[in-house]
Amino acid sequence: MIPLRHTPLPSQCRTLFLAALMILAASAAMAQPGANHDSLALARAAWHVDTMRGFVLKQVHFAHQEYMQSNQMISIIEIPKGSPVRLRLAYEPRRTATSLQAQRHHALAAVNATYFDMENHNPICYLRIHGLEVGENTPGLDTVNRKYYQYATLLLSADGPHLLLPDSNRRWERTVKGRDLVTAGPMLLFQGQYVPQRRDRTFATSRHNRTALGIKADGTVLLITVDGRTAESRGLSLFELQRPMRYLGCTEAINFDGGGSTTMYVRGKGERGIVNYPSDNNRFDRQGERPVSSILMIVQ
Repeated sequence: MIPLRHTPLPSQCRTLFLAALMILAASAAMAQPGANHDSLALARAAWHVDTMRGFVLKQVHFAHQEYMQSNQMISIIEIPKGSPVRLRLAYEPRRTATSLQAQRHHALAAVNATYFDMENHNPICYLRIHGLEVGENTPGLDTVNRKYYQYATLLLSADGPHLLLPDSNRRWERTVKGRDLVTAGPMLLFQGQYVPQRRDRTFATSRHNRTALGIKADGTVLLITVDGRTAESRGLSLFELQRPMRYLGCTEAINFDGGGSTTMYVRGKGERGIVNYPSDNNRFDRQGERPVSSILMIVQ
């Protein structure tokens, strides 16, 4: 394994990054009236940037309610097209912290992946790893169809990740060819457009910690966490989460499990590799990791 390196981002690269982000933010704001303040706040933020072999970690803490009129902690792993690193899925039959799963699989970085049963530990969304089906979509209480948070599929292939919109059949994923895929959701962006979200679900309308993956038009992949449920970082609704994904240039984006599960791990960074502030202990520190069923990791 190639060890991670801390390389300060050259000032000219940082300037270009901020300039590009401001252009994207301004374009998104024009397409969504009333969002100008938030898009510019994101573009002008003092991002802390760590450059590693194959990806970049960017973080910002809005501590004075300057983003969406609230405090927010946002962490982004950016993987450029053509990077030598790869995305892979991992699973534990008994729930295990994201950071520990990542260490067991010698991952360079990782985020929590899909939803699971807190008591029985098993995934409640479809999960296929190395061709082996280890999780199946669970039906709703009164239907054989998939649940609201299963309406997006991430397929990992040799040419990179792909996001797919399934139909209502909860067994649809079994028809998709590929060794590694997972359902989660809902989809946030698809083919450059906002995907409508349900306004009758507090899951969508309330602010929570969020974990998401976005794909830009040039193939760049973003793994994003937004911390929540503390005064230091309130979290976002799904409607609010769609906006920064678009501001950052994503044309497609998927929502993963969030809340106390939201965790970002980067080897050699933070505390024990934890770089965000998991909230399962209701404190803004790095001690509140929730054991989860599956992770999405970056490997060499």
